[in-house]
Amino acid sequence: MPGSRPYEPDLRHHGDAEVRGADPGLTDLAVNVRAGTPPAWLKARIAASLDGLAAYPDGGPARRAVAARHGLPPERVLLTAGAAEAFVLIARAVRARRPVVVHPQFTEPEAALRDAGHPVERVLLTERDGFRLAAGAVPDEADLVVVGNPTNPTSVLHPAAEVARLARPGRTLVVDEAFMDAVPGEHASLASRTDVPGLVVLRSLTKTWGLAGLRIGYVLAAPEIIADLERAQPLWPVSGPALAAAEACCEPAALAEAEAAARQVAADRAHLLARLAELRGPDGREVRVVGPAEGPFVLIRLPDATAVRARLRALGFAVRRGDTFPGLGPEWLRLAVRDRATTDRFAEALAKALTG
Repeated sequence: MPGSRPYEPDLRHHGDAEVRGADPGLTDLAVNVRAGTPPAWLKARIAASLDGLAAYPDGGPARRAVAARHGLPPERVLLTAGAAEAFVLIARAVRARRPVVVHPQFTEPEAALRDAGHPVERVLLTERDGFRLAAGAVPDEADLVVVGNPTNPTSVLHPAAEVARLARPGRTLVVDEAFMDAVPGEHASLASRTDVPGLVVLRSLTKTWGLAGLRIGYVLAAPEIIADLERAQPLWPVSGPALAAAEACCEPAALAEAEAAARQVAADRAHLLARLAELRGPDGREVRVVGPAEGPFVLIRLPDATAVRARLRALGFAVRRGDTFPGLGPEWLRLAVRDRATTDRFAEALAKALTG
């Protein structure tokens, strides 16, 4: 239509909106928090911390635990109220003239930058290239670059070397590794690297451990960057229970449990992909899946996805719409990986939804 404005995705729409206030019987494939969490031992550790609620929280022990977990000194660690707070701190504290966000990815970094008054440039990865990162696609003049790895919602894991190629003197490189602990071995992580100039790595403990309601994450960066971010942060930003959780999740037994969970997610994801490969739409076409998927979710493309999503909800399943991610559109859906029994039930529902 002449004079009409181009479609602009809702950057503030997230998976929790798909299930907020929903019937308890609705199966959640829209939120990427691991099912069956937090584990009982972690609940007990958090509950034990409640006896100290009268005291102001001391982040020192948790900060040292996170640092030790990544083989870094504590001055390279900043604890935050989830990774989302870290994006706000970066937007407030980092001076950038030409910030670039690589999409499709989690939309909160761009939203935070825009809220702070930054003009944001988008680099859109394409389905034709498998949504894979090519460092040369980012303008040389960009002095702040944000990229997810593995990327939400595409589930693409970019090679560490390719992500590191984005770094250069005078540029802040923000790598969102919120889902890296769901990758067996974390082989593409830059979290422990100290040789990459301007590197800022964000981590979240909410996905693997089921702590979205507690809000706990952290930033790993050079001490001077950490100091700048800390000055933009209010006093006592992370609660005592969240600090207790961070400390507990960095212990050797917890890391071993997270690795086992990542391997189980990989097996469950393979089962989901196999079931999706069996399905056909009414026109006989296959469900198109972005691959290889490496995160605890997969991105699919199918005709009439908006109607399919509504039918799935009527059949008892919530999935994440894809049109709120820049670079995608209404034909995309994101599916969280669940156990095999849940996946089998979902595959039956999707087969019905595809035929209307």
